[in-house]
Amino acid sequence: MTLFNTLDDASVSGKRVLVRVDLNVPMEEGRVSDTTRIDRILPTLREISDNGGKVILLAHFGRPKGVDPKESLAPVAAELSKRLGRPVSFASDCVGDAAKHAVDGMKNGDIVCLENTRFHKEEEKNDPAFVAALAANGDLYVNDAFSAAHRAHASTEGLAKVLPAYAGRTMQAEIEALAKALEQPERPVLAVVGGAKVSSKLELLGNLVKKVNILVIGGGMANTFLAAQGKAVGKSLCEHDLLDTARSVLETAKASGCEIVLPVDATVASEFKAHAANKVVSVDAVGADDMMLDIGPASVKTVAEKLATAKTLVWNGPFGAFELEPFDAGTNAVAQEAARLTKAGKLLSVAGGGDTVSALNHAGAADDFTYVSTAGGAFLEWLEGKPLPGVDALRRK
Repeated sequence: MTLFNTLDDASVSGKRVLVRVDLNVPMEEGRVSDTTRIDRILPTLREISDNGGKVILLAHFGRPKGVDPKESLAPVAAELSKRLGRPVSFASDCVGDAAKHAVDGMKNGDIVCLENTRFHKEEEKNDPAFVAALAANGDLYVNDAFSAAHRAHASTEGLAKVLPAYAGRTMQAEIEALAKALEQPERPVLAVVGGAKVSSKLELLGNLVKKVNILVIGGGMANTFLAAQGKAVGKSLCEHDLLDTARSVLETAKASGCEIVLPVDATVASEFKAHAANKVVSVDAVGADDMMLDIGPASVKTVAEKLATAKTLVWNGPFGAFELEPFDAGTNAVAQEAARLTKAGKLLSVAGGGDTVSALNHAGAADDFTYVSTAGGAFLEWLEGKPLPGVDALRRK
């Protein structure tokens, strides 16, 4: 990773190291209900602490409008301490006297978590004075929050411009995985794009058809493309106002030499609920009262055959209503096949996006993928080909 400074380039002993992390984790009844994002940052924190750095954590939580005790990072810091297996102290503010007092009392190797950066409106405005107030408590800056890298905020971009800046291990792994997947990939590259709506992924589709060799479209999005080809979709989720747009994507793909793969059969039901009465039909035989809730076995077979020809997989979005049995079958089958090929060393597989992570975990396939990104918006914007301010700020000058 020659374009970025990493922890390999940093001398942290005795230094105050401001580490931007993602602690925006799900909570239930005041307790962390999913520690995935916490677990991802542990290697970076341990490495800096073990090498004698003073670890000062910066993070946001939720979307507070000013100070809001319900959006405090205090319970998250307690869970982090438990997962880390070492003490994590907490400061009631990220700037000012409370932060200074907490940092001044640190010994080498200590870890302190500062309060929610978004308690200050200046954070999201990337206000220079607020950047300076944050920087006053640090000698070095490490960004380990790829999931917030699409935001040009004080703690994600501003600090990288005023302190020596480095990518943490999670950030480094993410950048390297994404570069291998789309910037310098081994071809053929196959992309899976699923989910509900074409409208939310237009820029993504537009970028991918110019970069990948095979584009597999699934989920509700596929229904819009099928309708654009004149097929009946019954009561399925479909954006009928975007049929021309879908046809335009198909034309761009053809001009770019990108093969589009759409479902050839579907599991349909007349109601959207778990274990609803269902049947498999050809996409040419969808009834007026049918809802397509998953791809069928012939479609799974087609996608598996395409995967067998690919060297690189990029995945964003499920094939069907995976949260409802038995409409998880298509996503499960493809995910498990991708995991098998990855484990066998035949495929580099990178996936990301909230629903995608949930679907791969549900399929029991996530651990065998090359890399699964927990970043939602940042992962999507990277796939769309947009610059990420938090990443660009780390580039070597």
